[in-house]
Amino acid sequence: MAKLQQQDTTDTTTPSGTGPARDEAVVARMGGRKGFVYSTIPVVVFVTANLLLPLAMTITLALLAGAGLTVFRLVRGERWTSAVGSLVGVAIAAGIVALTGSAKNYFAVGIWAYFAGFVIALGSVLARRPVTGIIWNFVHGRKYRWRTDRRVLRAHTVATLAAACVLGARFSLQQWLYITDNTSALGVARIAMGTPLSALVALVIVWAFRVSSKQLGLKKADTGHKQAE
Repeated sequence: MAKLQQQDTTDTTTPSGTGPARDEAVVARMGGRKGFVYSTIPVVVFVTANLLLPLAMTITLALLAGAGLTVFRLVRGERWTSAVGSLVGVAIAAGIVALTGSAKNYFAVGIWAYFAGFVIALGSVLARRPVTGIIWNFVHGRKYRWRTDRRVLRAHTVATLAAACVLGARFSLQQWLYITDNTSALGVARIAMGTPLSALVALVIVWAFRVSSKQLGLKKADTGHKQAE
């Protein structure tokens, strides 16, 4: 009897390591709130400098801003892949500007990255394999048949569609500004459509992750109890 009672008091909400804290940690590794903010600083520096300084100095200041942020993030103990990755993005954008001599090309890589992300996200939903669900299942050991649960599939469809909408909106507006050679407006659009929208999508993804952990965790716990009986 004591052993049976002890079994009944085990966690029946989520499997070990799949709670809200872990789900939020996964989203944080995908960028997180600080990462969204950090990504806007080199853009602000570039756009401001481009209004006042020659192109060569503008490129230099953007690179210095990216390098400074990288050092700052490494000193704070952040993951080196995230810190260095942001600098690589700035370096590639600055290199394209230097080669083409056009300030608007600082945004070219980002614009087409938005388009690629939009296609991938929308395509995954149409294939009934929303990418946020694939990520969640991969993080949790690829041991869940998450697509067979309607509630979980619906949650990840909503989350992935939210990401697709943001990515599609960014591409559409910024590509139009790129074609019209409005570099300053491109910078404003990148900032305005950056951190706020990314944070909103992150909240939706966290919600979908929590639904998955709770729903599939409960099923696993119920299965375990039936086997024990």
